Amino acid sequence: MKKIIITGCLFALGLFSFNAHSSYTKTKYPIVLVHGISGFDNIGGLIDYFHTVPYNLRRSGATVYVASVSAFNSSEARGQQLANYLTTLPESKFNLIGHSQGSPTSRVAASLVPHKVASVTSVNGVNGGSKVADAVLGLLPESSVSRSLAVSIADSLGELINFLSGEDNPQAALQSAETLSTPGTMALNNALSNKGISSNCSSINENVNINGNNIKMFSWHGTSPLTNVLDVTDPAIGVLSLAFGFERNDGLVSECSSKLGKVIYSRYNMNHLDAQNQLFGLRGWTNPVSLYRSHANRLKNRGL
Repeated sequence: MKKIIITGCLFALGLFSFNAHSSYTKTKYPIVLVHGISGFDNIGGLIDYFHTVPYNLRRSGATVYVASVSAFNSSEARGQQLANYLTTLPESKFNLIGHSQGSPTSRVAASLVPHKVASVTSVNGVNGGSKVADAVLGLLPESSVSRSLAVSIADSLGELINFLSGEDNPQAALQSAETLSTPGTMALNNALSNKGISSNCSSINENVNINGNNIKMFSWHGTSPLTNVLDVTDPAIGVLSLAFGFERNDGLVSECSSKLGKVIYSRYNMNHLDAQNQLFGLRGWTNPVSLYRSHANRLKNRGL
């Protein structure tokens, strides 16, 4: 009796949970997490791009893969890599969840292998271009020494990420910046027939038809560049947010640019890195892990 009372008290306080063995996040199709620019799946078995997110999805039933595509490359090239990766996995379909450039990367993959994709979800995704990419390209004129140097440094960083993560993905930093710019993203959206993209920055129908395949599309976003005084990345995010003027943004992507398909919510207390639960869980009052978990449950309830 004493043990039952203690367990009941711990459960009420949230210190003991049966949720770890539940099926709350057990989707029909596996979840594939797709990283953004300068990203990776895992470095040295110690650092995950999506900090603790895979574990917290798996602990209540989800099958989760973390894709590894080029840290720096065009969304088209990364999308082809992702499509190739999906074809190596044993399951028939997947729920793609892409952060930042992971969103257009996932949309390209969905256009290439629509029969393998059940849903695409954008998390602080670059679906309408980034003014930060516009500013970077504007500050580094074509054929300038400064642009060549910046591209070389970024490509070298990409190769270092390859080495640390045990991958061999091709790196192309200039193409990465160009594809994330407003003109580059508009060109990509046009090539993809603007599937899932709203013409007036609003939420639209989650059902998107791609070559006869019904693919559900969702998105969520944060609009708080500064969220935690202990996070050493916040000052840099805050400076980058100046590129957007008075437009709501997460430091790298505007609220309007982030929207894809059905918008879950677009004003969470998160900046661009908080959305992947970085830096190591230092964030504002919005818990990004709970967003991934509740979305997995949403997909489950839709039979996905």
